[in-house]
Amino acid sequence: MVPMIGRLAWVTAREARGHDEDETVALDALERTGVVVEVVDWDDASVDWAGFDRVVLRSPWDYPARLVDFLAWLDATAAVTEVVNEPSTVRWSIDKRYLAELEDAGVPITDTVFVAPGESVAFPEGDFVVKPAVGAGSKDAASYGPEQHDVARDHVDRLHAAGQVVLVQPYVASVATDGEWALVYLDGRFSHAASKRVALPRAGLVEDLFAAETNAPHEATAEQRAVADAAMDHVRARLGTPAYARIDLVRHDDGGHRVLEVELVEPSLFLPYADPSAADRLAEVLTA
Repeated sequence: MVPMIGRLAWVTAREARGHDEDETVALDALERTGVVVEVVDWDDASVDWAGFDRVVLRSPWDYPARLVDFLAWLDATAAVTEVVNEPSTVRWSIDKRYLAELEDAGVPITDTVFVAPGESVAFPEGDFVVKPAVGAGSKDAASYGPEQHDVARDHVDRLHAAGQVVLVQPYVASVATDGEWALVYLDGRFSHAASKRVALPRAGLVEDLFAAETNAPHEATAEQRAVADAAMDHVRARLGTPAYARIDLVRHDDGGHRVLEVELVEPSLFLPYADPSAADRLAEVLTA
C-alpha cells in the first residue's frame, strides 16, 4: 500500500519513552506502509512541526500537569499541519465532564458527581473514588473507604486548590474481580478489546507517570459492544469520526455495563493484546 502522506510524527513525552506498549507494534506496521515516522516529544522546541504531513498524539502522558502549555502547543501545531485526533476532539475528551453529556444523551455512565472549586463535597456510602476531571493514567486518583472521609476531603481540597473540578464516584464492586474492559475503535469502527486491571491506590496517590496495569486480550460481549457503540455514536455526532478511540467500561452493581471513560486524546490501544491485523488497521487509518 502506498501511503497518501510522506512524514508522520508519533508524539510522545520524555517521561513516556520506553513505556508505550503500542509503540513498537504500531511503528512496525507504519514502516510496512512506506511512510517515514519520527518519534518526537511534544515539547521539543527544536521540532519543525510544519515538516510533517500528520502529527499523531500517542503518548504525551505528562499533559495534565502542563495543560496550558500543552493546549498552546496543540493549537500552534494544528495551525501548520494536521493533528490527529483533531484539537476540538482532544479538548472535549480532556475534561471528563463529558460524562454528563453522555448521560444526557442516554449513554449509561458510571454514577458520577462533579464538584467544582468552591462547592462542598458529599461522599457516597461505602467505598468511593476521587479523581480530577482532567487527568491521565490514574494520576491524582484514589479510592477511599467510609472511614476515610477526612483524608478524602483533603484530596478534594488539593485538587480544588489546583483549579480542578473533582469527580466522585462510588467504587464499583466488580472492578476488584473483573477489572475494566477497553473497547478500541479505529476510524469509528470497532477493532478489538482488552481487559485491564488498574492498581488504584487506597487513600494515596500514583507517584509514577501512570498507575500499574495488568492487561489481557478480551472478546467483547454483545452488551459491551452496544454500550460502547452508543458512546461512539454520540462522539461521531458531536465531533466527527476520530481516527482512534477507546471506550472504557465497567460492570455496574446492577449487572449492566457502563462507560467509565472515553479516551480520545492519547489512549493506549492495547495492540499487543489484539490480532496483528489491528496494528495494520491503525497504520491504514493514520496514513490515509
